[in-house]
Amino acid sequence: MKKFDALTPIGIVAGFVLLAFAVLTSGGAEGFASFIHLPSILIVFGGITAGLLINFPFSEIKHIFTIISQAFREEEMNLEALIERFVALSEKARREGLLTLEKELEQENDKFLKKGMLLAIDGIEQDMLVDIMSAEITALEERHRKKRSILEKAGEYAPAWGMIGTLVGLVLMLKNLDDPTSLGPNMAVALLTTFYGSLLANLVFLPMAAKLELKTEQEVFFREIVIEGVVGVQTGQNPKILREKLLAFSSDSKRSVTETITANEAAEL
Repeated sequence: MKKFDALTPIGIVAGFVLLAFAVLTSGGAEGFASFIHLPSILIVFGGITAGLLINFPFSEIKHIFTIISQAFREEEMNLEALIERFVALSEKARREGLLTLEKELEQENDKFLKKGMLLAIDGIEQDMLVDIMSAEITALEERHRKKRSILEKAGEYAPAWGMIGTLVGLVLMLKNLDDPTSLGPNMAVALLTTFYGSLLANLVFLPMAAKLELKTEQEVFFREIVIEGVVGVQTGQNPKILREKLLAFSSDSKRSVTETITANEAAEL
């Protein structure tokens, strides 16, 4: 289940608010207005857009807003529930046979887990099963890398186009040194394009790309646990041993709590 990830907008808004506050406290409203410069904005955003259009096919570019939206959503991954799910499947498989799990999997929401268990039920050998599921993980990583690379490239192009805007402003300024009235606007182009480029790269594009990379790592980690669980059920591992094996993937704090609960349940029996 995916839910709204509030930390992404909070981080972006906090960065802009703190920056605006620093500007307002130093130069007031007039100082803040001096940071709004349309030609500089056009140079940076236009340059980034042009660079992305050259670098990527339109079939990928058109999904950029969908890719960005992924940074604002978080997929809930309940490791404890997953472990208990595999323990329950293992107990039923040992008690009633692996084939009896097929009907129970009809309502399974996790498509990766469902596919793995159906492969096991179909009698696919363990090595082949692991290869198939690992190939899916590799394909997922590659898909996510391609999508993430758009934001990473935007983060690379933004400061570069900021520097290009700076060069444009300096050329215009040096060309019109005899006209004092033009020095201010040309200097604004020279400095603000670098400011805009650096701001977009380090507050928007690169942090979002890094967050998407982290989400991919979390999803891959979760799927690796699924593979271990499927193999455990397929090979008929003892449910208690399977639980302990999967608990090795959880954090120390969560693991200690789960182990305490398990010990208490055993003592009650």
